[in-house]
Amino acid sequence: MKVAVTPRGTLKVQVFWVEKKKHEIGLIGGTFDRFHAGHMSLIAAGLAHCKNIQVWITNDELARSKDRRIRDWYDRESDLIDATSEHSSRITTHQLDDKFGPSLQSTEASAIICTAETIQGCLEINSLREEDGFYPLDIISVERVTSWDGEPISSSRIRDGHIDREGMPWIPEPFRTSDPIMTPEVESQLKEPFGELIEGPEEDITVAALEAISRIVESTKFSGPLIAVGDVTVLAFQNSGRPADIAIVDGQTKREEWEGSNEIDFSLYDNLLECISPAGSLSRSLLKSCESSISSWMENEESSIIRVVGEEDLSPLLLHPMAPIGSVVLYGQPERGLVIRWCDEESKIRCRNLLRGFSTD
Repeated sequence: MKVAVTPRGTLKVQVFWVEKKKHEIGLIGGTFDRFHAGHMSLIAAGLAHCKNIQVWITNDELARSKDRRIRDWYDRESDLIDATSEHSSRITTHQLDDKFGPSLQSTEASAIICTAETIQGCLEINSLREEDGFYPLDIISVERVTSWDGEPISSSRIRDGHIDREGMPWIPEPFRTSDPIMTPEVESQLKEPFGELIEGPEEDITVAALEAISRIVESTKFSGPLIAVGDVTVLAFQNSGRPADIAIVDGQTKREEWEGSNEIDFSLYDNLLECISPAGSLSRSLLKSCESSISSWMENEESSIIRVVGEEDLSPLLLHPMAPIGSVVLYGQPERGLVIRWCDEESKIRCRNLLRGFSTD
């Protein structure tokens, strides 16, 4: 049994071996957020052991009590249906409105598919079934699929920005062993703002910052951190009364020294990090500082300011891939205002593709 990835990167179920089917119907339950290779393994095991499977997907209320970044039920169902389309005649999807769903009293199902992480719940189900006079379900336990770093693939790790749905890293490996240089091809793709432009006067970017704060606070997508890139942007959020959770500065604006940098209050931040990153490159030093600042926020909600010797202009290309989904990155657009871009899978994919265009020679 294997989980395959199509050339477009879309996960698909492929069952390469099938035992003599013992069960008419098997049950699978879960949140199924950011449908990934681990989910595919679970589905494939169900298809290998059962003629048909019922997939019970946790409703929005229960799912978001764990993490409000979890996608809508219909989006999660749609992802699953798309990935398993070749076996649509054998799979049905249902909404799970409580802990056990139909598992306690189902007379149709004779198996339940799980991982070692959730097997305890299946044992509890069987205990309750026997108390009520029902036959226990055959428990089919599936090994968890591991990611590039040996850790299990999970929806929470995807939401936290550690891996993609196939378990691969967002930051290409060469960035951990060298200091790649931007190519003309990548530079040409960076000319247009990456995100939504909030217009405001250049002489007072605080106007745009206040509008950005208003949008962020009102959005249900925001779960932090708020990341500000550039001295002007960092100072604007400081003066707006809402300092960034992660700030990156280099003492310049428009590649010239900026006197306003002296007004930035470094004492507002829990951590001060310093690194070197020459113009037109993304150094390992900058990468390490970005990773450290995000880890500090994720683990302890500590704020950080990174002081770069060189230039910080390209740092969003590292921050988007490694930041958790639900964070937001903001940077100034000269003479126009402020650009705001939510961190999501789309932004991670775009930045990773751009990083792959850097030269490591």
